[in-house]
Amino acid sequence: MPISNIKNRMIDTRKITNLACLIRENAELYGDSPCYIYNRKKKQFEYTYRDMYNSATNMGAALEKLGLLGKPIAMIGEADPAYMTTYYAVVNGNGVIIPLDKEITDDEIVNFLILSQAVAVVYTSGQNGRIAALADRLPDIQKFIPVDSENETVECDRILPYTELLTMGAEYIASGESHYSEIEIDTEKCCAIIFTSGTTGTSKGVMLCQKNLCSNTMSAANAIDFIERGTRLVSVLPMNHTYEVTCSHLAAQYYGAVTFLNDSLKYVLRNFQKFKPQILVLVPLFVETMHKKIWAEIRAKGKEKLVRRMIKISNALRKIGIDLRTKFFAQILAALGGELQGIVCGGAPLNPQLIQDFRDFGIDVLEGYGITECSPLLAVNTVGKEKLRSVGPAVLDVTIRIDKEKEDDETGEIVAIGPNVMLGYYRNEEATDAVFTEDGWFRTGDIGYMDNDGYVYITGRKKNVIILSNGKNIFPEEIEEYLGQIDIIQESVIVGKPLPDSTDPVITALVFPDYEQQLAGLSAEEVYARVKEAIDSINRELPQYKQIRQIIIRETEFEKTTSRKIKRYKL
Repeated sequence: MPISNIKNRMIDTRKITNLACLIRENAELYGDSPCYIYNRKKKQFEYTYRDMYNSATNMGAALEKLGLLGKPIAMIGEADPAYMTTYYAVVNGNGVIIPLDKEITDDEIVNFLILSQAVAVVYTSGQNGRIAALADRLPDIQKFIPVDSENETVECDRILPYTELLTMGAEYIASGESHYSEIEIDTEKCCAIIFTSGTTGTSKGVMLCQKNLCSNTMSAANAIDFIERGTRLVSVLPMNHTYEVTCSHLAAQYYGAVTFLNDSLKYVLRNFQKFKPQILVLVPLFVETMHKKIWAEIRAKGKEKLVRRMIKISNALRKIGIDLRTKFFAQILAALGGELQGIVCGGAPLNPQLIQDFRDFGIDVLEGYGITECSPLLAVNTVGKEKLRSVGPAVLDVTIRIDKEKEDDETGEIVAIGPNVMLGYYRNEEATDAVFTEDGWFRTGDIGYMDNDGYVYITGRKKNVIILSNGKNIFPEEIEEYLGQIDIIQESVIVGKPLPDSTDPVITALVFPDYEQQLAGLSAEEVYARVKEAIDSINRELPQYKQIRQIIIRETEFEKTTSRKIKRYKL
C-alpha cells in the first residue's frame, strides 16, 4: 500500500508547542518589526509583533476580569489585526475561538453562535449595524465587541468597544490581579470550532486543538521554505479560513514576515503593485484570473509571439545557468508588484500549464493539498522538487496512504494520520465516526494515487463523481482542467445532466464566458458558437466516454464561497 511520510525534512530552528509560546517568542525575536500593515479610514498603519503580544495579553486579561476566560468567543469580519489578536487571546486562555464567515446569513450567524454556546462576539467595522442588531435573538451573548465602535449604529447595553476592552485588560494586569499569562495551556483541548461553509451545502463544526494548529504551523513553515524575517505577503483570503490562518498568519509570523491585509478584492492588483509581495497564499481561481489577465494584456498589446519567443530563449539560457527572467519579463512581473517569488496554491486542482507559465516568468507556484479537518495542510510541493499535476509529498509529521477498494485499482481514497488531524465534528459523533477508518486514519473524501517517491496526485472528489448510464465514473475536475485552458471561458463546472427528453445524465459543461474582454459585443448565438467551437476542440483530445455532450451558457458568475470555491450543490 503506497505511503507518503517525509521524515527527512526537519526545521533546524525553534519548535513551538502552543500559540502562547509562538507570540511571546515572536515579540522577543521580532519586537518592533511590523507584523501587519493595514488600511483603516484611508490611512495606513503598522502593527508590530510587540503590539500583537501586548494586545493579546491585555485582551486575555480583560476576558479574565469579565469572567469570559476559557469560554467560546466568536470573531467575524474583514481582515484586521484585531482578528488574530482575538484568536490568540481566546485560545491562549484555554477558550474556544469561533471564526465565522462574514458572508453567511443572519440566521446562520445566530444558529452558529447558539450551537457553539458563544458568550461574546468580536466584529470589525464592516459588521457594524448588523451583529449587535441580533442581540434580541442572542440572549446568551454577554458582550458584543466592535473593533471600531465609532461607526456602530446599534444601541445595546451589552456593547463593549474593543479599545475599552484592551484598556481594561492593561489596567487589570497593572493591578496585579491578572493571572492570564500564567495559564497552563491544554494543547489537546478543543480551541477552535470551524464551521465549514463548503461547496456541498452542509456545514459541520470542525474541532481543532492547539496541538493540531501548532504541528501544522511547523509543517507549513518547514514546507514553505522561502519565507524569512521581513518577507512580504499580501493576505487575500478570508481570515476565517484555516488555510489562510495557518499559512498566511501563523507560519508567516513564525518567521517574522510582514503581511499586508488586503482591504478589498477590487483592489488586489493595485495592492500588489503598492506593497510588492514576495509570497502569496492563494486558491486556484485567483491564480487562474491572474494568469488570464496577464495573457489578455499581452495579446492586447500584440506581443504574444514575442513573449513566447522570449520564453523559449529564457528557458534555453536557464539550462546553461543563465537566468534573465526578471529582465525579460519585467513588465509582466511589475503588474504583480515586481518582486513576487512564489505562490502557494491549494483548495482545488490547478492547471499545470499555469504553473509552467508562471515559472517561465520567474514565479514558483507550489501546489499543495489540505482540508480544514487536518488544520489544513497535508501535502505540498517545495521549490526545486516540484512535480507537475502532483500536490507534493506529505508535509512534516503527516502520513498519507491510498485506500483502494480493490488491490489492482489505479486510484483510491486519500487517507491521512498525524498530529494535525481534528478532534472531530462538534456535537456530531455520527459524522465524526464516518470520516475515520477503524485504525484511526482520516478519510479525506478525495480520490487519487501516489507515485514511488511519495508524491500525491488527486483525481477528484468522491462526492462529485458523475456515474454515466454505461457505468463509467467521471471525475468532473479532470475535464474542468481542460476547460480552464480556454481563454474565452471565465468559469466552468462539469455536471451530469440529462439531455432534453431523456433521463440519462450526460457530461454537461456549465460555462460562464468572458463577456468583458474576449467576447465583448457578441450576440448570445455568437457566444454559444465560439464556446462550442472551443469545446469541440477539447473533445477531440478526450476519450469518447469523457467528451462533453451538452453546453449550457450562463450570463452570471457562479455563486462561490468566500474562499472562491464554486458552490456545486446549487447547480
